[in-house]
Amino acid sequence: MSFLDHIRACNNGDLSVQTRFCVAGENIGWVGPEIAETLLMQFDCFSREADAIVLTGAANTVEERSALMADVAAELSRLGVVDGLRDELFPAMRNWGEEPRFLIDRVAVPPFGLRAWGIHLNGYVRKADGLHLWIGRRASGKSTYPDLLDNTVAGGQPFNLTLRENLIKECGEEASITPAMAAQAVPVGCITYVREEKGRIKPDVMFCYDLEMPENFTPVNTDGELAGFYLLPAGEVMEIIRTTEEFKFNCNLVLIDFFIRHGLLTPDDEPDYTELCEGMRKGHAAS
Repeated sequence: MSFLDHIRACNNGDLSVQTRFCVAGENIGWVGPEIAETLLMQFDCFSREADAIVLTGAANTVEERSALMADVAAELSRLGVVDGLRDELFPAMRNWGEEPRFLIDRVAVPPFGLRAWGIHLNGYVRKADGLHLWIGRRASGKSTYPDLLDNTVAGGQPFNLTLRENLIKECGEEASITPAMAAQAVPVGCITYVREEKGRIKPDVMFCYDLEMPENFTPVNTDGELAGFYLLPAGEVMEIIRTTEEFKFNCNLVLIDFFIRHGLLTPDDEPDYTELCEGMRKGHAAS
């Protein structure tokens, strides 16, 4: 196990076995063979054109496509292709800030290989013996990645909130961080990757934030998604990542990026340094 192993695990997506998913003449996602077959057999609104699965029919506006895709997501849930609907809408778009092609339930994003967006925050404390990080542990009852370690705060980005609004909301729900404290979080860039899970492509983007916290603050989870928090020396967190798979897969990248930016992981000490830096910004899969 190494830092680079985590980068590679997040970029294992093989697009050669995927089919482009197109809307209004634009490739916005990828579907695997099983999903493609299901879409063509179960729905009249999809067709195969050349080397792509295309959303067809009379749905030409964001609202019309969103209504159509809501029905598709509900049927995919009924068929067991996805788990139960989350009632949280994500935008289907190639690039941040553009108008979405449609909105779709969060659970149906991976089957279409759509790009998902999220916020990840590293809460840290500056002590006399160096930096310490607040690390969360995901609740055992979570439907995804239960019991694994996590960043201080993290969450998917719904369509109806700005990044800052979502960050403040997630900070309050996941760690009891007040809006005033959350407002001090510093945006430090984004991380991209193209991962494959169970034949489904995840070409995702994580917007990263750092928040220096006072020593007398202890985060407390309020939404049941985390079992608790640990304040660990940064060196200990580095060793956990370097030698184990205890963290949720993409949280490793957020922390590796933190170590690099804060000078804890240097090119003199890490032979894979350049590959680590390059591997956290792999670009866009939908092209």
